[in-house]
Amino acid sequence: MPELPEVEVTRRGLLPFLPGRRIIKVMRSNKRLRSDASRPLLTRHLPGAVIRTIDRRAKYLLFRLDDGAILVLHLGMSGKLSLVAADTPRARHDHLCLGLDNGRELRFNDARRFGSILLWPSDQAKQLEEAFAAQLGMEPLGPDFTPASLLAASRARSLGVKALLMDSRIVAGIGNIYANEILFAAGLHPLTPVSGISRAQWARVVAAGRKILRAAIRAGGSTIADFLGASGHPGYFQLRFAVYKRQGLPCRCCGQSIVRTTVTGRATYFCPACQPSPGRPLQAKV
Repeated sequence: MPELPEVEVTRRGLLPFLPGRRIIKVMRSNKRLRSDASRPLLTRHLPGAVIRTIDRRAKYLLFRLDDGAILVLHLGMSGKLSLVAADTPRARHDHLCLGLDNGRELRFNDARRFGSILLWPSDQAKQLEEAFAAQLGMEPLGPDFTPASLLAASRARSLGVKALLMDSRIVAGIGNIYANEILFAAGLHPLTPVSGISRAQWARVVAAGRKILRAAIRAGGSTIADFLGASGHPGYFQLRFAVYKRQGLPCRCCGQSIVRTTVTGRATYFCPACQPSPGRPLQAKV
């Protein structure tokens, strides 16, 4: 699933080309997605609108239109956005195509159909965006992602640290891949109870989170199965993974084998030496 870096890479890839472009036609497939706006709603509000800018909130892209309406897209498990010539043959899983005034089309392709297409009309956009934002936690690259805020969010909670990082109501945008990588860099076992994590340990999580997410964005994201950025090119941050999908391989720091387990139903990877189980002291890295 595209996570925060992949969504941000997509946003940045489209940003030089879309603002100022007018939407002149809309094609919506008849296939249902996880959440989707109706064809009549899209055709009523999108044609004639000018794309003003593109923002990101968590794993969502917000296309802000000149009349105040907002088109909201979530890439789901396999979604991709691409900007192509209008006469390019459409692919089987193109579920939304926006014809632009410069002879190009913005196409949303989603083979597994776990993505979302939402449209907030101009007269409801402010209230809908406020309600949407209220359900999401702090942005890992935003000013609210601090040791103090994580310490406050973890008080009186009984869950493990990986579960907290992946809870979008607390931290928005960190998915399974980057939660694994951040916890390795911070030296925390995924099951470490958040109620016992110190401010200094949360500071390591914040520093590791910002560093890894920014590095992943610079690398074009991670291509595990089929992620492609808006340019059509894969990301290559997966070449720098420390633990994710490296079970049985030696830890890059200490040489001990990376372990794979399951935490809250998700594949979880860690080094048993660099990320000791809760209550066991950290071994010196060599």
